[in-house]
Amino acid sequence: MADFFLQALVQVGTPSVLLLILIGVLFGIIGGSIPGFTVTMAILVVFPFTFAMDPVSGVSLMVGVFVGGYSGGIVSGVMLGIPGTPSSITTVYDGYPMAQRGEPGRALGIGVAASFIGTLISVAVLVYFGPLLASFSMNFRPWEITALILFALTLVAGLSHGALLKGLLAAALGLLITTVGYDRNSNLRFDFGFDALGAGFEMLPVMIGIFAFSQLMGNLEKLRDDPQSAKGANTNVAIPYSLILRDMASQKLNTLRSSLIGSLIGALPGTGGTVANFVSYDQAKKFSRHPERFGTGIPDGIVASEASNSAVAGGAFVPTLALGIPGDLPMAIMMGVLILHGITPGPLMFEQNPVLVGAIYASLLIGAVVMVVCQLLLVRWFAKISLIPQQVLVPVVLMLCAIGSYALNNNLFDVWVLFAFGILGYLLWKASVPLTPLILGVVLGENLERQLFRALELDSSWLTFLTRPLSALFLSMAIASVIFSLYQNRKIQRHQDDGAKSRNA
Repeated sequence: MADFFLQALVQVGTPSVLLLILIGVLFGIIGGSIPGFTVTMAILVVFPFTFAMDPVSGVSLMVGVFVGGYSGGIVSGVMLGIPGTPSSITTVYDGYPMAQRGEPGRALGIGVAASFIGTLISVAVLVYFGPLLASFSMNFRPWEITALILFALTLVAGLSHGALLKGLLAAALGLLITTVGYDRNSNLRFDFGFDALGAGFEMLPVMIGIFAFSQLMGNLEKLRDDPQSAKGANTNVAIPYSLILRDMASQKLNTLRSSLIGSLIGALPGTGGTVANFVSYDQAKKFSRHPERFGTGIPDGIVASEASNSAVAGGAFVPTLALGIPGDLPMAIMMGVLILHGITPGPLMFEQNPVLVGAIYASLLIGAVVMVVCQLLLVRWFAKISLIPQQVLVPVVLMLCAIGSYALNNNLFDVWVLFAFGILGYLLWKASVPLTPLILGVVLGENLERQLFRALELDSSWLTFLTRPLSALFLSMAIASVIFSLYQNRKIQRHQDDGAKSRNA
């Protein structure tokens, strides 16, 4: 595989292909930076331009958009507290508080560095172990994927910041939202007499509404209570390179672990950057010596989030190329590019088209280098978003969110969905209900239902989930995750109570 990778690197290294990668990365960063646009939208916009290109050029352009889009989500997440893409949700937890402390340059720099290293590690792993991971992923049937999704859902215990019951209720509400519309057997559910609800809710308007609307309304409340905040505290837009190097030096194990998690989860069919994002953040918190500081603006959380979602960019190609099973919409579009050029992804892809597979990984490697250069050169201009007065920023961002939701299907109903779930998210935020479990339920609900019903159609016995080794392993990890999170929450609460007693004394 390494020999073919070197041959492909020569093909991708031509000036025309390098220019396409540069254009793709820049467009992906811009698309990922705009709340509501997402990497999927960026890929959809670029896809028609690949029709007249040769396979290597077309795939390289798309890979550039892919890499840039995954890293671009950090900009709006850090500066506005709104994830630019679903796979950057956990970046907000520590990136936004760090920016609010007056260190946006540090947060953005850490995120870019972690994204770069995560992509490099994923490429290195997949160049040597891609065929092996492809063979391993073929063992994943509906039972294993269902168990994996259940394991991801149990992460609400570690992401609810002590409000476990509220987190579980929020996750259940997210799953309930995904049941609106037609089921697998074309039975209509919960449409309440509205024809528009027959297709269910699109994830993008729901996510942007819950996160963006509540965050923006919270900013306006803060502005009302503290008019001085309108002047903007984030005036330090310079990139502190020496400090970022020290931060990354202290995060070596976290970066490696998060990158490997992203590569592995990305290589599993039916998963993606969002699942890797939550799993990596949760594991970083569990292995940390100071888990109570997560969510307050520490490098650990940013590194875990950005390294994992960028590593997915490499791993996601494994089920797409080796199995012909795209894990998400961006990979489905990428597979469409290959099919357009007469190349059929499948188990024989690594044997029949090794140079093209190598070209994809070479494009990932070059795209990562281009991404980090572009981000570091332009990120200070993105950081100036923080200097825009909230009275101007809030309506502009809401407008962009509405445009992004409308452009998804050219449907005005999606805009109303955005604002409806925005109001719901704001009310839940006021009631101190964690929003992350709700989004996690929405993101994973449809796939959970599909895989669960597929498993029961193949074998009606529920015991099959326990008799299949990988499925049983994931279910055991789900139970262990809940127990460990309960223990960790009690430990943090005991530490806080002891601190309060010492202060009162």
